Amino acid sequence: MQDKRKTGKEATSGTNVNTNISDILKIEERFLIRIPTRRNPKLQKIIDRVNADDELYTLWQVINNNAVKRLGMSDHGPVHVQIVTNIALKFLRLLADRGVQPTSIVDYNLAIEDTEVIVALAALLHDMGMSIHRADHELYSLFLGAPKIRELLDGIYEVPMRTILISEILHAIISHRADGQPLTLEAGIVRVADALDMEEGRSRIPFQAGKINIHSVSAAAIEKISIEPGEGKPIRIVVEMSNSAGIFQVEELLKNKLEGSGLEAYVEVDASIKGEAEKRLIHTFRI
Repeated sequence: MQDKRKTGKEATSGTNVNTNISDILKIEERFLIRIPTRRNPKLQKIIDRVNADDELYTLWQVINNNAVKRLGMSDHGPVHVQIVTNIALKFLRLLADRGVQPTSIVDYNLAIEDTEVIVALAALLHDMGMSIHRADHELYSLFLGAPKIRELLDGIYEVPMRTILISEILHAIISHRADGQPLTLEAGIVRVADALDMEEGRSRIPFQAGKINIHSVSAAAIEKISIEPGEGKPIRIVVEMSNSAGIFQVEELLKNKLEGSGLEAYVEVDASIKGEAEKRLIHTFRI
């Protein structure tokens, strides 16, 4: 019988390592980022580049390995960033419809299409640092994000404009952390949009894995998030819950991200229990 054990030379040569890694990261079908670019050819070209970027897509897979497999969190890969990007663009457009100007237009006289690029790329790249570690991932996202942003903008913007956009995008990325202090409307939008990826099925991985605490139970109570034009304010966020435990998510996650975002004057939040009776989420809790 042939001895299939590797010799010392074979074991250290790495002959099969790349194949194994490729197999681990291989998926049946690549998830493509889809957002409404709305007659913004620059944004459309950037999204096309994002969807063709093997390095970026692999990073999102590594991020999900850290988040879901190693930390038991909800996913932080392409599905998450697409949701955040769509929410962020909707925020930006609802505000623009009510005459609220993005900071980059006020400060640099950019076009609204350029502010959409800022918001979209910040939302798409805000969690890149999770590929390294959850702790301080916002900081790691800066040095991973800077060259990637430059690459995605190359040939679309001249150097002066590209330099402004890179700075604004990185500012929005770092400002999404818990103690972030957004100095622009665009950064505040990304910060709040990140907190709104909490619909049914999106935040339930820890709960379904058997982790029972206020964080997992409250996340499982969120059924639906709707974003629509408000009456008194430009944006109305409607949170539908199956159980009042979901109030913890609204209070601890959404409220904390909204406070200090610069959007407080533009956003109203309504949270309510869906249906006539609350859904029972746990049967017994033991310490």
